[in-house]
Amino acid sequence: MTLWGDVIISFLLTLFADGLGRRRTLMLGSALMTASGVVFAVSGNYWVLVTASILGVISPSGNEIGPFKAIEESTLSQLSPPAIRSDIFAWYTLLGNAGTACGVIICGWLVEWLQTLNGWTPTRAYRVVFGIYAFLGIVKFALSLMLGKQCESQPERQHYQEVNELDDVEIESLLSSDDEDERPRVRSQTQTKSVPPKPKTKSSIWPSISPASRNIVLKLCLLFAFDSLGGGLVPASWITYFFTTKFSLPEGTIGTLFFVTSIIAALSNLVASSISKRIGLLKTMVFTHLPSAIFLALIPLPGNAFVAMTFLVLRSCTQNMDQAPRQAFLAAAVLPSERTAVMGVVNVVRTLSQSGGPVVTGWLAGMKKFWIAFLLAGALKGGYDLAMLKMFLGYKSREEAEGDKGEERRAREGTQGA
Repeated sequence: MTLWGDVIISFLLTLFADGLGRRRTLMLGSALMTASGVVFAVSGNYWVLVTASILGVISPSGNEIGPFKAIEESTLSQLSPPAIRSDIFAWYTLLGNAGTACGVIICGWLVEWLQTLNGWTPTRAYRVVFGIYAFLGIVKFALSLMLGKQCESQPERQHYQEVNELDDVEIESLLSSDDEDERPRVRSQTQTKSVPPKPKTKSSIWPSISPASRNIVLKLCLLFAFDSLGGGLVPASWITYFFTTKFSLPEGTIGTLFFVTSIIAALSNLVASSISKRIGLLKTMVFTHLPSAIFLALIPLPGNAFVAMTFLVLRSCTQNMDQAPRQAFLAAAVLPSERTAVMGVVNVVRTLSQSGGPVVTGWLAGMKKFWIAFLLAGALKGGYDLAMLKMFLGYKSREEAEGDKGEERRAREGTQGA
């Protein structure tokens, strides 16, 4: 129920974010985040906590499923030029992962310190954590309030013809008079005459997505669902369970292992941005993500803990390298006015698909077939990579197509001028 509540609230907020205003939507999400944190910090009633978790903004998995991610990605896409967009998303992903890591470390040590030194109960200690969560919601509200108008969705520019709707043949026929003095005057009139602009349509908070974008988004959602389902089969909690049960590794060793893999995965985003400038966004997504899927499938096969941990570290080297190129690819595939709603839909699809994975893994673990989950996850992720390459190799985004048209137009004008 908590997951479904968060998904629905986040979906509705991102769906109408451009119509209501991105800053207002971010402030509303921050207010819900603060309210849910306050409720968890002061209340002990079960049904009150359930209501707050459903109507508020609290992630049961620890991942970002609120309205913030889609709006932030859409705003960054709007403010950054296409040439450096992958760089911006790389730093955005890196800072987000770093913030998550800092939050995990601080909360873990804080809860342990409050229990050991002050003798607090776990419930009382965790209420302090939720109090900090509510305070961060207030900070986020204030930062959202300080954003400029440039962050809001920009209206689509309407281009009007600057000459009368006559083709070149008709114009030349008009200018073919024997009176040479009349030719400049007629040409001047045809160049200055313009078609009146279309009347403005009434604005609506309901997002409008073009048929071409709907086709692309449908394909991407289907592919992203397979990738997220593969990731949901082997989340960090199940990988920890695997190493604990199969190799009897102590908690300190597992904690160090995941700290190293998290650092490597975060830093790899910067490398992905550099690679995407050389081989393109799509090839970077596939050629970096496919090796991580292979290493993921190999983790349960060796009987030696060191070899299995090596596969996990190798997987982390390219595990997140597709994130920044994927965000840049999605932003370029749709119109600027569609980005917030589309990214919100994609995030919801990924979250729901990922939530079904642990159910399958738990069923396999109950049958002592836990290793199959790694193979299935690797197969799903590898299939996602190959399908992306098959369906979108050679695909030109909206921005690339518009750029090609602009170059052709300039070349044509240069030829006519010569």
